[in-house]
Amino acid sequence: MLFNSTEFLLFFPIAVLLYFVFPKKIRNYWLLICSYFYYMCWNPKYIALLVASTVVTYASGLVMEWAKNSGKAEAQIVKIKNWTVAASFVLNIGLLFYFKYINFAMDTITRIMAKLGITVTAPVFDVVLPVGISFYIFQALSYTMDVYRDEIYAEKNFFRYALFVSFFPQLVAGPIERSKNLLKQLATPGEFNYDNVRSGLLTMMWGYFLKMVIADRCAILVDTVYNNVSGYFGYQLVLASVLFALQIYCDFMSYSTIAIGAARVLGYDLMENFHLPYFATSIKDFWRRWHISLSTWLRDYLYIPLGGNRKGQLRKYFNIMVTFFVSGLWHGAAFTYIFWGVLHGIYQIIEDVLKPFTDKLLEKTKINPDNKLLFVCKIVVTFIFVDIAWVFFRANSLDDAFIVLKNSLYTANLSTIKVDLWALGLDMRNMGMLMAGTLVLFISSVMRANGDQGNKTLLVEWISRRIFIIRYALYWSCMLMIIFSMDITGQEFIYFQF
Repeated sequence: MLFNSTEFLLFFPIAVLLYFVFPKKIRNYWLLICSYFYYMCWNPKYIALLVASTVVTYASGLVMEWAKNSGKAEAQIVKIKNWTVAASFVLNIGLLFYFKYINFAMDTITRIMAKLGITVTAPVFDVVLPVGISFYIFQALSYTMDVYRDEIYAEKNFFRYALFVSFFPQLVAGPIERSKNLLKQLATPGEFNYDNVRSGLLTMMWGYFLKMVIADRCAILVDTVYNNVSGYFGYQLVLASVLFALQIYCDFMSYSTIAIGAARVLGYDLMENFHLPYFATSIKDFWRRWHISLSTWLRDYLYIPLGGNRKGQLRKYFNIMVTFFVSGLWHGAAFTYIFWGVLHGIYQIIEDVLKPFTDKLLEKTKINPDNKLLFVCKIVVTFIFVDIAWVFFRANSLDDAFIVLKNSLYTANLSTIKVDLWALGLDMRNMGMLMAGTLVLFISSVMRANGDQGNKTLLVEWISRRIFIIRYALYWSCMLMIIFSMDITGQEFIYFQF
């Protein structure tokens, strides 16, 4: 059941209406039923994996809480907690490995053996990747780690904890929530609030706009080019690569935005998952803004436990590479994703090494670090490197990615651009809609960036303060663009496959 499906548009109002009709004491039970139903609409049998992860991490929390309050010697408590958290990780990561990586691992072993001149026939496992497994397992494990670190108390109410793991707005593609945020809120069932409902629905509409008006149109051109990379050159490949950067941003942000809006309608606040990532002035800054729930998860539960930046430069660089290797692998069982992650790790290390030199250069040239032209140049350079990495993320293979990078350098025949452009899958109407949608996104992003600098003007807030005619003209314009986009939609969200 996709957010952009008719089924969800029927399911969500019914779920919300009955949620507020039911007495408070049973609202969480109703949400849990809705969440499990939502997940089972994809494949009913895989609900067992969701329940298994929930039971294991719930029990782990109780065991660690019991150990802490048992009166045992500190060494014994630490031992019990260590074994418990290890068991929770092994069981959950074991599930993730089997369903997501087992065939990739077998294929990789076969290739390595072949390079060594050894013929090995590895078994092929008949498994289907359960939707959302990477998200809900990471969310459940974050709870385990928070209890282990004594940052929260173990949740005693199983049904409340089960709802935390399976909360349907963010179940299959995030944001990857934390117990200190969502679980805490679930202790008090949401109340009907007109402002929350209105804000949530407008937020959901913005998410649908990003998906249906921008992302799905980008996908037409991107898929045309990337499914036949040898058949295109120069500006065609550059355009497809730039549009993929736009596509994946709008596609993933649209899911997070709809999820945040849906949760707000129910009375809950989910964490922000994107913060103007293409306005980043460095790769490090990009990762403060992109997929925030995953990047902070990797920081808190992998990078810092490995030692972070506390054990010298070489260890810091090793920790960065491990973290971004895992980030790439988390996204998918393919060398393209791993290469993408490793490339971002290399970017960060190079940035860190060069920073003292660039700082000295600015000092010697007496260039103001806050210079607006310098600021724009940093954004452009960062985007170029991010987009180069996106080539590997999108390509069907590493060979295809290198073909894209190589053939992008070819110059275009200006006389054929107009003809060639329409052959990439988008007609004039859809190209116009894409350009209009992108302009709206850019303006809203600039407004938000200005808000960060003190002028608290976000798009929805700005619109809400306009007079009635202007306000509803903008709402209906957005809605009409969504309606006119229905003929090309229906594509799954990119992050569903992760």
